[in-house]
Amino acid sequence: MPTIRRALLSVTDKTGLVEFARKLASCGVSLVSTGGTARKLRDAGLEVQDVADVTGFPEMLDGRVKTLHPRIAGGILAVRSNAEHASALARHEITRIDMVVVNLYAFEATAAKEGASFDELIENIDIGGPTLIRAAAKNFSDVAVVTDPSDYPNIGDDLARDGALSPARHWQLAQKAFQATAAYDRAIAGTLASIQPGQAPQRPGQDALPRYLDLHVPLKQSLRYGENPHQRAALYSAGRDGIGGARQLHGKELSYNNLVDLDASWLLASEFEQPAVAIIKHTNPCGCAVAASLADAYRKALECDPLSAFGSVIALSREVDGETAKEMSKLFVEAIAATRFSQDALALLTKKKNIRLLEMGRTAPCPVLKSISGGYLVQSEDRAETSPDKFEVVSARPPTSSEADALRFAWKVVKHVKSNAILYARDGRTVGIGAGQMSRVDAARLGAMKATLPLEGSVVASDAFFPFADGVEEVAKHGATAVIQPGGSRRDGEVIEAANRLGLAMVCTRVRHFRH
Repeated sequence: MPTIRRALLSVTDKTGLVEFARKLASCGVSLVSTGGTARKLRDAGLEVQDVADVTGFPEMLDGRVKTLHPRIAGGILAVRSNAEHASALARHEITRIDMVVVNLYAFEATAAKEGASFDELIENIDIGGPTLIRAAAKNFSDVAVVTDPSDYPNIGDDLARDGALSPARHWQLAQKAFQATAAYDRAIAGTLASIQPGQAPQRPGQDALPRYLDLHVPLKQSLRYGENPHQRAALYSAGRDGIGGARQLHGKELSYNNLVDLDASWLLASEFEQPAVAIIKHTNPCGCAVAASLADAYRKALECDPLSAFGSVIALSREVDGETAKEMSKLFVEAIAATRFSQDALALLTKKKNIRLLEMGRTAPCPVLKSISGGYLVQSEDRAETSPDKFEVVSARPPTSSEADALRFAWKVVKHVKSNAILYARDGRTVGIGAGQMSRVDAARLGAMKATLPLEGSVVASDAFFPFADGVEEVAKHGATAVIQPGGSRRDGEVIEAANRLGLAMVCTRVRHFRH
C-alpha cells in the first residue's frame, strides 16, 4: 500500500481540520499548508511548512497564485514506479506529496447570498484547488486525495492502524474527488449562464428552464424494484423537500409505486389551506375532502370510493391526531404522509408493523422531468392559479353560492386526476371520479358509475374543454347542476347552449389541467 509521509492541506471548510491534522502528525506525516489553513494549524500547536517555502515564491495576486508551481504539481503527479519520474524529482529537488487535503471556495454559498455582486462570484471561482484535486485524483495509485471532511475520521483510523491507506480507499477517494470538481464546475456554469458581466446573480423563477439539462442528485436509497419486480429502481434526492426528502418514521421499506402515489397525494393535499385529506390509488385520487377537522375530512374523502381506498396511500395537510389515526387504522393503507403525527397517532398507527409513516418537510417548486426514448421532457409545475373572481360565467344561470364553493373545490382536485378527467363533487368532497379515459364522455360515465354517494345536486369539473355537448348532457343525466371547465372548444357555443337547455350553471376558467 502507498505510504503517506507528506500531506498538503488547503481548505475552505475547516470542519474537523485540526483533529485530522493531529492524527496525520501522530502517524509521522509532515504537513504542508497555505494561508488561513496554515495559520489555523499553527494556532493549534502543529508544525507546518508553508507552501511558499516549498515553491520559493510568496503567495501573490491576492492569493490567486500560491499552489500553481512545478514543485507542488510535480510532487503530486510523479508516478512512484516510473524511474524517469523519480529521476526528474531528484534532479529538480522536488519532494513527493502523498496526500492532498483540499476543499473549494464556497461558490454556491456566495451565489445564494442576498446582494452578492458579480465580482464576488468571479473571485470565488477556485483555480488552484480544482487543479490540486484533479492532479491527486489522476495519480490516485500513489496519492490520496481528501475532499470531504466527513472522511477524516475513517482515514485517520486507517493510517493509525495500517500506516497506509488501501488501494481501494485511494480509488474511492479519487472517485469522490472527481465528483466534487464536476459538481463545482456545474455550479459555476449554471450560475454564470444566466447573467452578464457586472450583473448580480438572479434566482431563477419557478418557470425558468435550463439551457442544458444537468442533473447531479445523490442516491438516497435503492428500492427493491420498480413498477414491476423485473425492473430495477432507486430514489435520488438532495435535501428535505417534498416526498423525496421526507423522513420515514415507521414501516417497511418504501416501494417505487409507494413513492409515486405519495407524491401525487401530497401535492393534492397541499392545494388546500383547510384541513385536507387526499386518498390516492395508482396516482389517481379515489377520494379527497376538506373539513373543519382532519378526522371529518378523512371520513368524507373515504366515502367517495371506499372500495378503491383499500391498499391506498393517504396524505393529510395537518398534524395527524389521535381521532384521525383511529379512523385510518380501520383501513388497510400502504403509506401515510403528513406534516406531523401526534404521539397518540403514532401509538395507534405503529401497531401496524408494515404501514409506512412519512413526516413531510416543505414542498418547494420543482421542474417536472419525464424521460422519453432518446431524450427528456422538462416542464414547470402546473401551478396556474385561477382566481375565483376571474372565473367567467358563460351560462344564462350563474352558480349559486354553494355551487360556487363546490366548483372551486372541484377545480383544485381535478388538476390532479389523469386525463381525460371528469370529477363530481359537492360540500368540500369528491363524490365520483372518472380518470384516464380516452373519451371525455366516457370519463363522465365512469365518474358516475364509481360514485357510491348520491350525485344529485353535485357539481362537475373537467380538466379540459368539452369537445361536444354530449359530455355536458351526460353529467346532467346523473344529477349534476353546475360545471367548471376551461372552455376554448370550437363547439363552445353548442356546449353552452346544452348547459342552458339543461338548466346547468357553467363557468369557464380559460386554464387547462391535462395530466398525462
